[in-house]
Amino acid sequence: MNKFLDITPQTIVGELLNTYPELEDELIRISPVFQKLKNPVLRKTVAKVATLKQAAMIANISTAQLINALRSAVNQGEINVEDDKKTSLQKPDWIIPEKIKFEYDISIDLENGLHPAAKVTKEVLQLNNDELYLLISPFIPAPLIKILEEKGFDVFTEKQNESIYHNYIKKK
Repeated sequence: MNKFLDITPQTIVGELLNTYPELEDELIRISPVFQKLKNPVLRKTVAKVATLKQAAMIANISTAQLINALRSAVNQGEINVEDDKKTSLQKPDWIIPEKIKFEYDISIDLENGLHPAAKVTKEVLQLNNDELYLLISPFIPAPLIKILEEKGFDVFTEKQNESIYHNYIKKK
């Protein structure tokens, strides 16, 4: 049986790895952050919803670079990919440490096989207008951010170091 999946920014990471399992090593070569895909929980949860565009954001590399490296590895031709230019490094003035009502580091739950989405979406609904939720994560949780933004929340992510991101969440 011939397998074929056109690799684009909208391709889901889990679908990509089911079709081309050999690309797991290529992803890790492109960015060590993808080593986390070896975690069975992340593989079953995040990989099922994250697109390659979101994965590029998590790895802090251009979408075009990721897509075309993966396409090349499976002999698909290079494509033109528009990269998002919406990365604002300016911390919004609504981020005031004293306004943080909830703080949650998802690292331990992820290591224990728990997906943080349900807990986070439940807790952010308890925020009052000027209160903040600080989500501490080992990577940019792009799929979760997308869900929160769709539910009417503002999210700003700030990189603390190579393995810690602070994601500030507030009601719009």
